[in-house]
Amino acid sequence: MTAGITIAADELTAGDVVAGGHFALSRDSLVRYAGASGDFNAIHYRDDVAASVGLPGVLAHGMLTMGLAVQPVVDWIGDPGRVLDYQVRFTRPVLVDPVDGAELIVSAKVGKVDAEAGTARIDLTVTFNGDTVLGKAQAVVSLAPTASV
Repeated sequence: MTAGITIAADELTAGDVVAGGHFALSRDSLVRYAGASGDFNAIHYRDDVAASVGLPGVLAHGMLTMGLAVQPVVDWIGDPGRVLDYQVRFTRPVLVDPVDGAELIVSAKVGKVDAEAGTARIDLTVTFNGDTVLGKAQAVVSLAPTASV
């Protein structure tokens, strides 16, 4: 049994947009993520604590932001096991307003195709309020499905 479809290297060109998405965050989603991850740092759900350490407000968890950013790539490639490498630099915080929340916008473009290795580097642009929040966000994916049991 295999997961996903094979994508021919010659079907991809650097600059092709392969995936994207919009992700709404609320204070409730931050609390749920804290419970799932075990990261109960109060800067992720209490304005007073965030302010006491000099932050402009409650921040989304970096790992939550990172996970949401790669999800369109996983959906496109069809199997999380085909993501061979994933790296980001956190460049700006995502402030989650108590009423309006926050929205992340993700665009995934082909950065480079390695036909010999059967991989592609997907470059992610992740923005919040028009500002890039993850720098050098890149995922390397296998173009061939993985075998599963």
